[in-house]
Amino acid sequence: MSVTPPDPRPGGGRGSSRLVAGTRRAFRPSGPPTDELPVFVHPDEVADVTARAVVDLALRAGIALLSTGAPAADVVATVLQLTRAYGMTSVHVDITFTSIAVSYQRGPHADPMTVMKVVRHRTQDFTRLERLRELVAAVAAHPIPVQEARERFDAVVRAPHPYRRWVVASASAVLAAAVALLIGAGPLIIALTFASALLIDRLQRALGRANVASFFTQCIAAAVPTAVAIVVVVAAREGWGPVAAASPSLIVASGIVLLLSGLSVVGAAQDALEGYYVTAGARSFEVVVMTLAIVIGVTTVLSIGNRIGLPIAVSSKTYLDQSLLLQVTCAVLIAAAFAVSAHARGRVVVLSGVLGAVGWVVATALGDSLGFGAAVSATLAAGVIGFLARAGARRLRAGALAVTTSAIVPLLPGRAVYQGISEMIGAGSEGPLLGLTTLAGAGIVGLGLAAGVSLGTYAAAIVSALRHRRPLFPTAA
Repeated sequence: MSVTPPDPRPGGGRGSSRLVAGTRRAFRPSGPPTDELPVFVHPDEVADVTARAVVDLALRAGIALLSTGAPAADVVATVLQLTRAYGMTSVHVDITFTSIAVSYQRGPHADPMTVMKVVRHRTQDFTRLERLRELVAAVAAHPIPVQEARERFDAVVRAPHPYRRWVVASASAVLAAAVALLIGAGPLIIALTFASALLIDRLQRALGRANVASFFTQCIAAAVPTAVAIVVVVAAREGWGPVAAASPSLIVASGIVLLLSGLSVVGAAQDALEGYYVTAGARSFEVVVMTLAIVIGVTTVLSIGNRIGLPIAVSSKTYLDQSLLLQVTCAVLIAAAFAVSAHARGRVVVLSGVLGAVGWVVATALGDSLGFGAAVSATLAAGVIGFLARAGARRLRAGALAVTTSAIVPLLPGRAVYQGISEMIGAGSEGPLLGLTTLAGAGIVGLGLAAGVSLGTYAAAIVSALRHRRPLFPTAA
């Protein structure tokens, strides 16, 4: 018979074998070392003709949403929602700031179908954005023939705006005038601000039709209120009574807020938080470039004014010295006017005005009563706006993005931007350093607004998910 030789290792035998086995169980994983990876199982068995039509339809919807200001996550979810509605599950979406690519994997024995479209024009159109979302939800819930769905999408895209052009231009002018009133302007300066805003709107439309680059359009637009302010300085020097006590710098500050309001600060922060870093980086860089265009436009005119002996002094007043009621009224006008200028529907305009007032009250209370800095106050106020916008928009069937983008406009640091610009060119040798410091502070306030809105929106999503016992962030793929 055979005899098992003794284990020559120290402490060998059954105890050693059990120790080795236990050690292996402790250090070796029971599953794959990475998260679950998507594995292709079988083709969707969708005909090539149908697949091409569905991919084209999904791309049309994605491009329309991206060009009207939708976040990248919403665009990707919309494309996947449409393709799934027609039985196509093996779809991949790649999105950047200027293009969308959709790839459909048809199986191991067929070539994939990949199509890319480029975003040629971008504008803020909240009504068209909401109508597109509603149509996608309807088609996903009850699929219709692809050709019929395409016709309905084309009808939404080609539909006229809810307001006439003069209404939109007047809303932009009301926004600028309300900002001027908010920071202490008198009737004459308010009227000049209103007129300069109308001129900005006409110039932007004319330059857009001439295909002038957005950077130069922004520079020219920023130069308009600054030139009007120079004219006020000239009138004051000539002894024209009505402008003797006027502060022309308020015209420039109001114009800067008007131009800053159209930048996609909230969209950039939302894309970054949701992991779409390429799109977020592009949106953020666009904000930086457009802000730099404002700086160049204002600086150029201010430099000319200083050279010819017509400097503009920065007003010492930041907010109104009057009642909080007047400040809140201005905040309502600013937020609601921006919503109208971005073609938002009535309920979005109303909710934007209400939350604009709430955000202003919160920021004022935190800054004046509790002593928080401008950036912290703006961030917390934007967080409240984001939270309430997400909850209110769901009940009113409106887009939270439209509401939050409009409601934070009263909190934009327009006067700080103008003060930094003025310091850079009019404060002597220390001017550039002082100006850059002030501009950096304004940039921090802008980032705080974007981050606060996004965090408030996420907090509202968490509360909603806990109340309805559903997944917090359902996967888009």
